[in-house]
Amino acid sequence: MRIALLYHGRLPVEGYGGTGRVVHWLARGLAELGHEVMLLAAPGSRVPEARLVPVDPGRAEHQDFDPRPLLPDGVEVLHAHRPIAVAGTPTLWTLHGTAKRADYPPNMVCLSRDHADRSGAAAFVHNGLDPAEYRFRRDKEAFDLFLGRLHSAKGWQWAVTGARRSGHKLVVAGGWKSLFRPGVRTVGRVDGERKQALLAGARCLWMPARWDEPFGLTLIEAMASGTPVLGTRRGALPEVVAPDTGALGDTLEELIALRPAIERIDPEACRARVTSQFSHRVMAGRYLELYREVMDTGKLRQRSTVNGQRSTGSG
Repeated sequence: MRIALLYHGRLPVEGYGGTGRVVHWLARGLAELGHEVMLLAAPGSRVPEARLVPVDPGRAEHQDFDPRPLLPDGVEVLHAHRPIAVAGTPTLWTLHGTAKRADYPPNMVCLSRDHADRSGAAAFVHNGLDPAEYRFRRDKEAFDLFLGRLHSAKGWQWAVTGARRSGHKLVVAGGWKSLFRPGVRTVGRVDGERKQALLAGARCLWMPARWDEPFGLTLIEAMASGTPVLGTRRGALPEVVAPDTGALGDTLEELIALRPAIERIDPEACRARVTSQFSHRVMAGRYLELYREVMDTGKLRQRSTVNGQRSTGSG
């Protein structure tokens, strides 16, 4: 299959860039499954698995951007990573954030069942990553980890309080604020090898989300590193975190009570869940099902896709 991916920015991304990294992994997964990938992205992008078609980043972000003149001959389906409708070309697009409009173009794909139910999407595909990019460790160091923005919605206050009350040191990464609290070490924003080392060395990733996460890429980054997750039952977390890879609760008191059980979780089980359910190849395979459907019928049926199985959804 000849597939065009549309992403307005430059790849690979520098720093965090969660959406950009997912698009990069998708291109890699599609190529490894034997498909030809054309990447419509900002000039200077370098993705070895795809043929680059440069696009102006400013124009590509606009709703009225028409990519058809740029599409190479023989493209069978266009997969955009922003809202778009393209006449005459089988097209779908992925919502990577929270739906804010009621008039989105058709064939919207979300990142989880919960995300789709809340956004009125026809389908969803869980994000995936390339496990080879993450360091796996069975032996852990004496610290828990919070990785994310220091925003109340991310629940960092719960992580700080919960780790302290459960008797564990906490490393806080991903924000610029210094937290002068006993047992807490802040390291600012991290990426690359520093981020890999923290994810692999932590005994536990705290993700006490106080909002409905569309997916939560940090969850599978931690599990790919052999690190279990302690989080809330918000958004996509119950779909991603299984009982053998972490624990979920509704209140801070529940999370504190669940923390001792985290020590019994096998790092191998965490890694295995990612490789079997959330790898870049698994993600690519699920999108291929949707590509074929759009090519055959022009639209996605009103149902959701998860773990390779189809079921009726409210979207």
